[in-house]
Amino acid sequence: MSLFVSGVHPRGRKERTSKVPITALPAPGKLWVPLSRHIGAPALPVVSAGERVLRGQLIAHADGKVSANVYSPVSGTVGGVVGHILPTGKKGDHILIENDFEGETALLPPLAGRTPESVLARIAEAGIVGMGGAGFPTAAKLDVRGRAEVLVVNGAECEPYITCDERIMLEYADELLQGVRLAMLACGAARAVIGIEKNKPEAISLLSQKCGRGGEISVKALRTRYPQGAEKQLILGCTGRTVPEGGLPVDAGAVVVNVHTALAIYRAVEENMPCFERVITVSGGAVEEPRNLWVANGTPLQALADACGADADCARIVSGGPMMGEAVFSLKVCTASTTSALLFLTEEECSARVSSTCIGCGRCVQACPMGLMPVYIESALLAKNYGEAKRFGAPSCIGCGCCSYVCPAKRYLAQSVKLAKKIIKERGI
Repeated sequence: MSLFVSGVHPRGRKERTSKVPITALPAPGKLWVPLSRHIGAPALPVVSAGERVLRGQLIAHADGKVSANVYSPVSGTVGGVVGHILPTGKKGDHILIENDFEGETALLPPLAGRTPESVLARIAEAGIVGMGGAGFPTAAKLDVRGRAEVLVVNGAECEPYITCDERIMLEYADELLQGVRLAMLACGAARAVIGIEKNKPEAISLLSQKCGRGGEISVKALRTRYPQGAEKQLILGCTGRTVPEGGLPVDAGAVVVNVHTALAIYRAVEENMPCFERVITVSGGAVEEPRNLWVANGTPLQALADACGADADCARIVSGGPMMGEAVFSLKVCTASTTSALLFLTEEECSARVSSTCIGCGRCVQACPMGLMPVYIESALLAKNYGEAKRFGAPSCIGCGCCSYVCPAKRYLAQSVKLAKKIIKERGI
């Protein structure tokens, strides 16, 4: 049984897409490929307006180790580097590509061998970032110089509605396991554990059967509990190891990758395919035909809505999961390697929040997976006592939203803690 005991248990709402096979969404006529939808420095364009590019051709080069190469998702003509809407509402640099629908593809050169160095280099070359949401460049994460004893593979997919990882585990099991072995080689881990929540019995059964008993890769059935997929909680649940406060997973001898990331590693190494598309779940009560789709990076969200019969006038549109995702105000926003889901929610699925005075119940403290005191952090924030907010643990917040979810007074605790964390970092407190 998982050792992770805090958190919350929201309704899963995965039944509408968990049995729906992955299909490909045809790329639209125009795509706006973002240069910065990952952690780190934006990529630097290497193409100019009017230039013709192929599907899989490098269009922007990583600017340093904590950055990622960007590839064209279609063949067509470059329209230039343009400002385009990001999920935050701000504008960011994108490369506009006008699709010629020819589908001409440029693959990466085949790897001559499989060494830790060559696999790491290929992962970096392919522009692979964490596809579970954070978007940290995967090569930088796996380059731990032999300090990793175990690779933890995140198949928990604990956010409600989202089923893209579950479908990958069912439809690409063999490729996924090969990707896991390549990630193990890259980071030097002797074994791997795939953590999957118990609400995905088919995936647990299939991967357990393929891994066998006593092998280098094992499957761990985890308690269905949000946020089971958060790095520190996942490591604890899969290995019993605790990441020290302020430390990284490698400080506990572990490295974590998402199942979609592992699949991308396989495709880059064995199929010479750079990372320019991903699987996205489109769901919610305002969607006529919920689906799991292979989507080219840079696709406007409007194309996903049209393909699934979504009502854009619904109560709320969310990119990602309902707990940690971002509310979308425009379907002109485009997809990236970190876009796991697009949800169209009805009034029934959204709870109106009219906050009232804290009643001192302590539920936020009980639910917090990091053992923080959200209500005290909020009080310190409102008093502008940021040193006190830090003392109560604001910098350790993982932004899961459990505190707001359980608060009977409907206080905006998650937003308050996030703001306190930002101020503490900006002011170097």
